[in-house]
Amino acid sequence: MGRFFYLLEAGMVPKRKINKVVLAYSGGLDTSICVSWLRETYDCEVVCFTADIGQPGELDGLQEKAMQSGASQFILRDLREEFASDYLFPMLRAGAIYERKYLLGTAISRPIIAQHQIQIAQELGADAVAHGGTGLGNDQVRFELAYMALDPRLKVIAPWREWDIRTRVEAMQYAEDHDIPVPISATTQYTRDHNLWHLSHEGGPLEEAWDEPEEPMYLLSASPADAPDEPAYVEIEFENGTPVAIDGQKRSPYKILSYLNTLGAVHAIGRADMIESRLVGLKSHGVYETPGGTILWAALRELESLVLDKATLLHKEQAGLTYGDLVYEGYWFSPLREGLDAFNDRVLQTATGSVSMKLYKGNIIPVGRKSAFSLYREDLVSYGEVDVYDQSLSEGYTRQMGLALKVRALNRLEIAENDDHKPDYSRFKRD
Repeated sequence: MGRFFYLLEAGMVPKRKINKVVLAYSGGLDTSICVSWLRETYDCEVVCFTADIGQPGELDGLQEKAMQSGASQFILRDLREEFASDYLFPMLRAGAIYERKYLLGTAISRPIIAQHQIQIAQELGADAVAHGGTGLGNDQVRFELAYMALDPRLKVIAPWREWDIRTRVEAMQYAEDHDIPVPISATTQYTRDHNLWHLSHEGGPLEEAWDEPEEPMYLLSASPADAPDEPAYVEIEFENGTPVAIDGQKRSPYKILSYLNTLGAVHAIGRADMIESRLVGLKSHGVYETPGGTILWAALRELESLVLDKATLLHKEQAGLTYGDLVYEGYWFSPLREGLDAFNDRVLQTATGSVSMKLYKGNIIPVGRKSAFSLYREDLVSYGEVDVYDQSLSEGYTRQMGLALKVRALNRLEIAENDDHKPDYSRFKRD
């Protein structure tokens, strides 16, 4: 045993024999060089798996690229509808948000990728899974917590934590030395992640937190200055908190988001520039474009304001912050997330109705809300002549609500008058 720990500290313990590994493959620089490195280091077969979760233009030629990089097999799964219905819409219904701005587009994509990666590993008899997350980022945690929750028997390989490559230049040199086709050059400025929910930008000029992002960086949304001078109106219909139709036309979850992404982008909706707290304790500067998701998030909040009472709204909003933390930190496959979904299923039973929104130069302006379950009653709140509400009854309620304030004020006043005081409760008698 002592010799084992000596070898371990010296980095001389032989690696566990791996026969086949399934790699979460995007075709970018990191995962492209992972293929060759895994084969060299573990002398194993590498299966590349790519999830189509709505990243247009990024899937072309991936199979050829994976095979040129040394993969034995390439698997592509179209998960766009599943991503929208089973991941994005539950997160939307929860009102999840991270640090007041981030609608969690990258974080929510990792569990669905990991879920299918594990399924493929089990189907093919693989004994390991791998990802391209770095030791400084969030993705290593998100992927690996999902792996542990779904099949802890599989070995997890994170090349960025094992190899000697430390910089993008070194990674590109490795690719060149091994004849690996990569899609970027040393002059590429930003690290991006794109899916049906959002497009993120990090690195490059964004590493300076003071400077305004350059307009050419944005690839989805128009600048507010360049957005149309005429607003667009859109009506979104919900059933139990789930979007089901746009402007009266029923659409699938994927098609709802695709339509709103296009519409929102034209009108400069969904940009978020933030300093973000990573899981590893570092801060990062990121810019996110989430046009369709931002519209849906705002619309559902308007509907909730119509159909949910004050206490339920408060607790649902608090639960949404917890939900956002769970997604960000990689705890999608956790009992708490499942429990919060059950909570949302219950409280959103009345969140059926429609919301009309006006989109104008980066702004989302609610213009109408309707629901058969509306708690808003014009006959109860009208300042006109009504018989359903006796305003004189509110006096007792108001006096009771202010009781603690009254006691506090009497104590303060009587202490000022007399250091050796007793409260005069006779002052509580009705005038």
